[in-house]
Amino acid sequence: MKIAILGGGHGCYAAAADLSEAGHEISLWRRDAAALGAVIAAGSIRLKDAEGARDVPIAKATADIGEAMRGAELILIPSPAIAQADIARAMAPHLVDGQVVFLPPGTFGSYVMAHIAREAGSKADVAWAETGTLPYLARKHGEREVNVTIRAIHLPTGVYPARKEKQAIEVIRQAYPSVHGCGDALSGALMNAGPVIHPPLMVMNAAPLQHFERWDIHNEGTQKAVRAVTDQLDNERIAVREAFGHAGPHYPLADHYNNDKWMYGDAHKKLVKSGDWRENIDLYGHRYITEDTELGLAFLASAARHAGVDAPIAHGLLAIVGGFLGRDLRKGPRTFDALGLNDLSRDALKERLHDGV
Repeated sequence: MKIAILGGGHGCYAAAADLSEAGHEISLWRRDAAALGAVIAAGSIRLKDAEGARDVPIAKATADIGEAMRGAELILIPSPAIAQADIARAMAPHLVDGQVVFLPPGTFGSYVMAHIAREAGSKADVAWAETGTLPYLARKHGEREVNVTIRAIHLPTGVYPARKEKQAIEVIRQAYPSVHGCGDALSGALMNAGPVIHPPLMVMNAAPLQHFERWDIHNEGTQKAVRAVTDQLDNERIAVREAFGHAGPHYPLADHYNNDKWMYGDAHKKLVKSGDWRENIDLYGHRYITEDTELGLAFLASAARHAGVDAPIAHGLLAIVGGFLGRDLRKGPRTFDALGLNDLSRDALKERLHDGV
């Protein structure tokens, strides 16, 4: 299958190498042509994982998004949610009927990007899908080198509009057999693990993050008190899913620490052992704040308000981060209010997510 991968981050390079090695024809787009130069020159990405290191050829690496998307059946965007608006506008003129766009994860980006692309002039009949996490725990080690610590074994995926779920899931599963449908875009967004695992780690490790040059929030930063808050926040997420009528499995985050039933299987020990997550984290600019808190956690909190679910942990963490950022995160761009969803009844919201606009 021909797959276009849009973005230049850890997940994008991991996906390009992994899917190319699996036999797919990969076009990798990155806006920064100079940063893509090493991949273009070598014609490959160096992939490292438990099987060792090897160069994986990439069919095409380009800074021309139209060239990358041309003929692609699947468009994969494993980029942070903060980049989705710009990418949606850039890709809008090049979308064609029948394509599937997959956001791992999405932060409700399937809905947001679909509407931005439409406003930018796209009339293409496209399915947009999102899942709960990246297909990889990965970190780039160089200009064209990426280390994959583990691959996801369960990827619950929601589709917008939901009437296209069967088609979208069939296409995505050609690339990721671990994908399974979980309903509409809201269901997929409420599977997102980032807004559950990262805000407590950032808030409860704020002092060491600002004191030490490097700190591993998943090792020393994950202690009993942190885990307790994370579990309570995840219980709020699950309560919101249930309030909107979304059935399980809900993939409780506790399974990430306790057993092999979570989306990555038994991954936490491997994550810590890799050492790739002992890093410098800027409390004001890191994507755990800009993506998972300002967008993802704000979205979860607004969904809880709409559903009438008591979510004190979500709202409390959001207030604390808003405190050190100096703004009210309840009014962010991914809230139900900002997206024009707050005045919809439960049935009207379900209809919109099924039919699209």
